[in-house]
Amino acid sequence: MLEREGFELMGAAFEVYNTLGSGFLEEVYQQSLEIELARRRIPYTPQQELKLHYKDNPLRKTYIADIVALNQIIVELKAVSSLTRDHLAQLLNYLKASRLSVGYLINFGHPKKLEWQRIVL
Repeated sequence: MLEREGFELMGAAFEVYNTLGSGFLEEVYQQSLEIELARRRIPYTPQQELKLHYKDNPLRKTYIADIVALNQIIVELKAVSSLTRDHLAQLLNYLKASRLSVGYLINFGHPKKLEWQRIVL
């Protein structure tokens, strides 16, 4: 499901990591990935609000996804030394809230490699 699109997305993420390396704040990677997605003509929406519902009733609480790529893929960015279960849980909640089925958790903070996980519901 959305394998080719995910491959293109991750190509952009690897380009950002290979150019910047680790050590910057998440906002720097967010803006850089947005530039790289635009350069590759991959449609995206930054900081997209995700509305929550309880039994078809809207809640006041909302989530903000770092990026929604191609209107189909939630992208959650991190700049931490290592990903945790809490980061994964955040992405899962975003997928449930958005009713989208594919998400990528991308960590630019690991000093030796780009860490990432692909989640399909």
